[in-house]
Amino acid sequence: MLPSWGLEPRRGFGGPLVAMLLALSSIASGYDLNPNSTQSVKTIAKSMVDNLMTFYHGDEPGHTPGLLPDPYYWWEAGAMMGTLIEYWFYTGDTEYVNTTKQALLFQVGEYDDYMPINQTRTEGNDDQGFWGLAVMSAAEYNFPHPQETEPQWLALAQAVFNTQAARWDTEHCGGGLRWQIFQWNNGYNYKNSISQACFFALGARLALFTGNTTYADWADKTWDWMEKVEFINKDKNWAVYDGAHIETGCTNIVPYQFSYNVGGFILGAAAMYNHTESEVWKDRLDNLIEGVKVFFTGPDDNIMAEVACEPVKLCNIDQQSFKAYLTRWLAVTTQWAPHTADIIKPLLRTSAVAAAKQCVGGNNKEMCGMIWTQDKYDGSTGVGQQMAAIEITLSCMIGERGAPLTADTGGTSKGDAGAGSEDIGRTEPNRNWRKMTAGDKAGAAILTTLVVGLLVFGVGWLMVDEQSERSAAEQFNGFCASTIASIGGAGAVAAILHRKDSTEVREKAVTGANSSSDGSLKGGREEEIADPPVVIGNVRNRESGHQRRVSSMPIGWPHNPSMRGSVMYDPDAIYPVSATQSRVDLAGVYKTPNFSRPELNPTDRRSQTSEITQPSEAPRRSLEVFYDSTESGGSTGHKQNITSSSTEQESSENTSQNTEEMDRPVENSVPLEDKVKEHEAPNDNTRPKEETDLALKDKALPTEPPISTK
Repeated sequence: MLPSWGLEPRRGFGGPLVAMLLALSSIASGYDLNPNSTQSVKTIAKSMVDNLMTFYHGDEPGHTPGLLPDPYYWWEAGAMMGTLIEYWFYTGDTEYVNTTKQALLFQVGEYDDYMPINQTRTEGNDDQGFWGLAVMSAAEYNFPHPQETEPQWLALAQAVFNTQAARWDTEHCGGGLRWQIFQWNNGYNYKNSISQACFFALGARLALFTGNTTYADWADKTWDWMEKVEFINKDKNWAVYDGAHIETGCTNIVPYQFSYNVGGFILGAAAMYNHTESEVWKDRLDNLIEGVKVFFTGPDDNIMAEVACEPVKLCNIDQQSFKAYLTRWLAVTTQWAPHTADIIKPLLRTSAVAAAKQCVGGNNKEMCGMIWTQDKYDGSTGVGQQMAAIEITLSCMIGERGAPLTADTGGTSKGDAGAGSEDIGRTEPNRNWRKMTAGDKAGAAILTTLVVGLLVFGVGWLMVDEQSERSAAEQFNGFCASTIASIGGAGAVAAILHRKDSTEVREKAVTGANSSSDGSLKGGREEEIADPPVVIGNVRNRESGHQRRVSSMPIGWPHNPSMRGSVMYDPDAIYPVSATQSRVDLAGVYKTPNFSRPELNPTDRRSQTSEITQPSEAPRRSLEVFYDSTESGGSTGHKQNITSSSTEQESSENTSQNTEEMDRPVENSVPLEDKVKEHEAPNDNTRPKEETDLALKDKALPTEPPISTK
C-alpha cells in the first residue's frame, strides 16, 4: 500500500489560487447565451437592461424625465425608450413601463409633436424622428396607453410625420429634408440619409397601420428622391451614403456608410412590401439586405460591426449605438417579409452570442462593450453599447413574437390625422410671451427713466472728491478725459492682441459646451461643421497640440540611433477621423487646416530645428510621421558669458582644445596643489599677453556650440 501522506493535498496557496483562477475564468467569459433558449435570452436581457438603466436618472427627484446625462444627445434618450418598449414586448417584464411612459410623455412639447422648447438649439429632423419611431412601436405593440387626457401613441407619431412633411424642401436638391429644423443650427444646409430614413420608415409604418395611402405616397416620394440624388447607390451594391450639402446641389456626397442609415430604409421597405405586396418593394428590400452584409465581419463574416469606425476604434458617442437600431429593424423585417428570415436570423443569432461573451466590463463585470468580433472586452461602456447588446439578444426571440399590430389586426392606439398642424411651419421657438399692452410700455418707460437717473446721480456722486481743491465740474472734465484715454489704450491693446492671435498656429477649432439634462447648449451642434474625413489613410488619433516635425531623424540622434518608420494606412476610405467627433463632423467638406509658421527665437536652436512645415493644400491619402533630430555639436553644459576680441577661427580652435582637455582622463598621481600652481599666473607679470588671453579663454566655454554640418 502506498503511504497515505502521498495522496493528501498539501497546504499552501494552491487552493486559493485555483479558486481565483476559476473566478477570473467565469468573469472573462461574459454571458453564456443560448439563442435557442427563451429562458436564457430573457435572463440575460434582464441583466443587460438593469445595467442600461444605471445610466438613466430621469425618473429620480431633481432630474428631467426623458433626458440622459452628458454626453448623450436628446435623440438617444428617445432611442433608449424604444429599446425599453422592445424589451417589454419581447419579455413581458413591466418593471420599466411607467418610467418609459413618463419619459415619452414628458418630452412631447407644447404641440405634442416632440419639439420641446428646451431642445430647439440641438433638435434636428432625425432627432425628432427617433422619438416618432419610438411611439410608433408603442402603437404597434399596444404598449400600455396613456390617460385619456394625454396624447396617444399613434397621434404622437402622426404629429411627427405631419410636421416633417411640411418641411420637405423642393427648392434645394429637388426635395428631401434638411438635417436641422432651425436655420441657426449648424447642419441646416446639409441633407442626410438618416433624416430621410426616419421620415420614410415612419410614413411606411403609418401607411401599414392606418391604411391611409397618403403616407404610402410620401414613402414612395422619399425613396425616389434618395435614388435620384444617389444617396442610395444601386450601382455600388445598394450602399446608403451619409448625405450632402445643398450648396453643391447634393452632388458632393459624403460617402460614408453607417448601419442605421441602411437599417432605416430596410425597415421602411419591409413595411411597404407588407402593405403593398409589390414586387418592386420586394426587389428593393432584397437588394438592401444584400448590401447590409457589409456590416457583418469576423472570421465568417457573420458578426455585426460598425465598419465605418469600429475597426480603428474611433466611434463617437452616437455611433456606438447604431448597431442597436440595425438589429431592431432587421428583426422586425423578418416578420413583415418572412422570406428574409433565412438570411437575417443566422446573422443575428451569431452576433448575439458574440456580443454576450464580451459583457465583462464595469465595476460589476457585466457591462457590454462595442466590439463583438473579438473574444475580449474592448474596454468601452455606455448607453449605446448596452442598447446594442440588448437588441441583439432580444432578436433571438423574434420567431416567438407576433408581428406588429395594425388597426385591422388589433392595434388600439388612437390616432389624429391632423396632429401637429398647429406647429407646422414654425421656424423659431414659440416662447409663449403674452402680448405687450400700453400699460406695460408706460411702466417700462417710467422704470427705465428712474433707473437711469439714479445711475447718473450715483456716478456723479462717486466722481466728487471732497478733499480736492478742484470744483465738481473740473473733476468731471478730468474724469471724461481719463475715460477717453482708457478707451483708446484698451483699443490699442486689443489691436495688438488681435494681430498676435492671428499669427498663432491653431490645430483645432474651438468647441462649445456639451448638452445637459436641462436642455442647454451642446457643442456638437454649435460648432462649425467639421470637415468630413479624407481617405482613411489620414486617420490618426492625435492629441491636442500635436505638431509634425521637419527632420526625419529621431530625437536624440546620433546618441539615440533608434528610428521608427513612417506609419501609413490604406483601408477602404470609410472611417471617420476622430472618436471625439459628433454627428455634425460628418457633414463637412474637404478642407486643409491653415497652419502658420510660429515665431522663432534666433538664439534658440531647438526652435530652429522644430519648424512646422506648410502642408500641401490638397488632401493627402496617407500621412507620414516625421521625427526630429537633436544634433550633437559638443558639450553645452555650464555655458558662461565671456567677452573676447578673438576671431571666430581662434574661438573654434580653443573650443577644440577645451574639448580635448575635457575628454582627457584625470591623472590622480599629480597632487592637487601642484595642479593649482600650474594654472597660477606668474607674479612677475612677465607672461606674454597672448598666453594670458589664451588662459582666460580656456576657463570658459564658447557661447554657442559648433554647428554640425552633417
